[in-house]
Amino acid sequence: MVQASTPSDTSTGARHAIEVKDLGVRFRRNRRGRRSLKDLFAGSNRRSRPGEFWALRNVSFTVAPGESIGVVGRNGQGKSTLLKLVAGVLLADEGTVSVNGGVAPLIEITGGFVGDLTVRENVRLTAGLHGMSRGEVNRRFEEIIDFAEIADFVDTPYKHLSNGMKVRLAFSVVSQLDEPVLLVDEVLAVGDKAFREKCYRRIDELLADGRTLFFVSHNERDLRRFCTRGLYLDKGRLAMDASLQEVLDRYNADYPVG
Repeated sequence: MVQASTPSDTSTGARHAIEVKDLGVRFRRNRRGRRSLKDLFAGSNRRSRPGEFWALRNVSFTVAPGESIGVVGRNGQGKSTLLKLVAGVLLADEGTVSVNGGVAPLIEITGGFVGDLTVRENVRLTAGLHGMSRGEVNRRFEEIIDFAEIADFVDTPYKHLSNGMKVRLAFSVVSQLDEPVLLVDEVLAVGDKAFREKCYRRIDELLADGRTLFFVSHNERDLRRFCTRGLYLDKGRLAMDASLQEVLDRYNADYPVG
């Protein structure tokens, strides 16, 4: 049986940036959507119906302000689902997620942009939806466009951009948000090497500014660059919560390469 271990130095007095308690979420196999409205009001303790499975269950941990957390595990073990729950774009079936302040979500990075709107319109819309005022958008607009390296395409419909341009624009917008928690899935793997390094330098700047980082990656070099603590998800459960090196050692022992 997989058991979770929690670092002994967890602070109980400090206000948490993220607090996750007894978290669980289930999905249906081979069906669109989650559950019916009737199911939503039936209570979270009912037994799973045929075709349903728990993507995450009994997951609990806290994150202190300014911590950098690396989330590891094989594909399909609940890592991206956990980030979506913390981001508030997915609702839990069991337990709670509390976030102190807003989040800057770099997950499914090009989601939320409207294909028929221009780059300029999408920047204003997306930044506004994340709480940035019109004045802030105007002040930061040139910086966003310059970082994304798409100055010649500000009046081009978003749907006509290349995939690389879309990723650059999305990262540039989201990384300008003044949210205290930064959520990063492995979305930057699709970018070219030069821009990826540019993004990583930007993440370094945000961390130096005291942001809290929640980082999902299979790249151990990137995890070591940014993170000091690790969460290891296995079969939808929190298998280990410890220093990043301890978590990587456990993960590699459980699933050795080759």
